[in-house]
Amino acid sequence: MRTEASRRSILKAGLAGLVLAAGLAASAPASAQDKLTVLLDWFVNPDHAPLYVAREMGYFRDAGLEVEMIAPADPNDPPKLVAAGRADLAISYQPQLQMQAAEGLPLTRIGTLVATPLNTVVVLADGPVKSIADLKGRKVGYSVGGLEDALLGAMLENAGLKLSDVELVNVNFSLSPALLSGQVDAVVGAYRNFELNQLDIEGKAGRAFYPEEHGVPPYDELVIVANREKAADPRLPRFLDAVERGTLYLMNHPDESWKLFVKANPELDDELNRRAWRDTLPRFAHSPAALDARRYERFARFLKERELIGEVPRLADYAVELR
Repeated sequence: MRTEASRRSILKAGLAGLVLAAGLAASAPASAQDKLTVLLDWFVNPDHAPLYVAREMGYFRDAGLEVEMIAPADPNDPPKLVAAGRADLAISYQPQLQMQAAEGLPLTRIGTLVATPLNTVVVLADGPVKSIADLKGRKVGYSVGGLEDALLGAMLENAGLKLSDVELVNVNFSLSPALLSGQVDAVVGAYRNFELNQLDIEGKAGRAFYPEEHGVPPYDELVIVANREKAADPRLPRFLDAVERGTLYLMNHPDESWKLFVKANPELDDELNRRAWRDTLPRFAHSPAALDARRYERFARFLKERELIGEVPRLADYAVELR
């Protein structure tokens, strides 16, 4: 299991890279390849596999692009930096994008990376919680309020309970440790491709309850966002075409793709990431540029019903399908 110290080290290196990239962009002469900066949503992990496969296979180069991926020091920063015109693209989350669009941030989704939710409610398989209804009167750990509260609330209501029927405990991103230690009976915000594997590696099987099976509309987990005013940038369709090539190569050659990924990120060559790689493969968007308008509008209505946004933003203002 990766330690918090190692995560901070990776994030500090990402911030240094961002500062360096900004300096180079200001001073470097024009080259045959168009530069494009992509801010990741968190430290590098298998969720980002299509990007790294596209780079390592030369698909970005074939598209006339030099793409740099940078891990942020603060995962909240990438969309804000793109909105401020300080980066070209960011990896973000559909719910976060819709909430930021409702606040007026000039962001637009141009593509999808992970096309299913990853968020889950997780309990220990040998524990007393066998169904969502069994959470009544129990402690549920969380890391970030707002969306996680809304997802859990909807899942509880689907089982005939209310959010007030559980005790929420902020475990500050220590989801698996809090569950293993008995500090909480369940955690919300656990990723189905990571925390379940962490628990299994620690010798404890987990049981996941999936939001989309318990009253929450499905949504895209990871999306690619650009500044809305720059959606016509000719580099963006070329970028998405290369990501699509990377995704399809990944689907067809998972083992070879894993070798490419750990060649670029040798610190991730461990049991947890190997398992996460396997479990993330079926969740990538096969056609990254495609936009499911009905899905976005349905989830925006869910956010309004849960009082996370005041009004449903117009889809065309925050999501496009590039041609």
